[in-house]
Amino acid sequence: MVLSTRLALSLRPTLAALCPAAPLQRRGLSASPAPKHTIDLRGIFPPLATPFSPTQEVDYAQLEGNLRRYASIPFRGLVVMGSTGEFPYLSPRERLEVVGCVRRALPRDRLLLAGSGCESTQATIELTGSMAEAGADAVLVVTPCYYRGAMTSAALVQHYTKVADASPIPVVLYSVPANTGLDLPLEAVLTLAQHPNIIGIKDSGGDVTRIGLMVHKTKQRGFQVLSGSAGFLLASYALGASGGICTLANVLGSPLCQLDHLCREGCWQEARDLQHRLIEPNMAVTRQFGIPGLKKAMEWFGYYGGPCRAPLAPLSPSQVELLRSTFSTNGWL
Repeated sequence: MVLSTRLALSLRPTLAALCPAAPLQRRGLSASPAPKHTIDLRGIFPPLATPFSPTQEVDYAQLEGNLRRYASIPFRGLVVMGSTGEFPYLSPRERLEVVGCVRRALPRDRLLLAGSGCESTQATIELTGSMAEAGADAVLVVTPCYYRGAMTSAALVQHYTKVADASPIPVVLYSVPANTGLDLPLEAVLTLAQHPNIIGIKDSGGDVTRIGLMVHKTKQRGFQVLSGSAGFLLASYALGASGGICTLANVLGSPLCQLDHLCREGCWQEARDLQHRLIEPNMAVTRQFGIPGLKKAMEWFGYYGGPCRAPLAPLSPSQVELLRSTFSTNGWL
C-alpha cells in the first residue's frame, strides 16, 4: 500500500527521513490488511492550517512554531490535511511530508489523524497506507465528490469498505457537504459503522438531529461521532458526541477544551455561556471568511497564519476589520 511505483520511489528518502524507526513496527501495528484497532477520540482536535511562505511553499519552520504553541493546550490530538489544511492544493508528497513533520513534534500521548481521502478508491487506499507509514494513528477520509451524481449510498459504502479493509490503521469517515456538495447518507453511515476498522465520523453538516440519530443508532458498537464545528459543539455533546474537530481550535484552542471539560462535568450553564461566545467567531472563520479569515485571526492570537495557496485570496481591509470586530465583540480580543 504505497503510492504509484514512480511516486513511491521518489518518496522513499523523504519517508525514511521523517520516520527513521519504521513507524508501523515501532507502534505495534501490523502491515497486513484490515487489522482491527480502535482508539479513543474523546476530546478536541484542531484541524491544522498549513502554513505557507510568501512564495506559497509549505513553511515547516512556522509549522513547528505553531506546534510548540499548541503543545500547552490539552488537545486530544491533531488533524493534519483536513479541509482547513488546504489539502486539495497540496501534492501527495507535500501531504505526507506535513504529516511526518507533525508526527515528529507531537507527543506520543496525542493522536495524529491524517486526511487521506482522494477521488478514487485505489488512490485513497494507497495514500492511506503511506499516511500510516508517515506516523498517522488514524486516517480521516472525505467523501469522493467529483462525480457526485454517481455517489449513491451503495457506491460510498463500497468505497469506504474497501479503504477500511486495506487500511493498517483505523478509518474515520468525513462528511463535509459545504465543500463537497455531498452528504454521506445516514444509512451509509449506519452500515459502515459495523465495519471493525471504521471507528467514527466527523460530521460537519450542522444537522444536530442527524448527529443524535448517529449516536443513538451506533452507540452499542462503540462508533464515535465527532462534531465538525465549534458552532454546534455543545449541542453535539448534549446528544452524546465523543469530541470535536473544530477549525476554531486553531485560534481558540483553550476555550474549546474548556467547553469540552464543562460538558463532560455537566456544567451546562457555564458551557452554554461559553458556547454563545464562540458561535460568531466560528462562523467568521468557516462560512463567512473561510481559511483566509482563519489565518488572519491566527496572527492576532500569536500563531503564524500567513498566506493561503492560490487561488484562495487574502481578505480585503474591510473584511479584516469585520473579522476583528467579531472576535472583539465576543470578548476574545
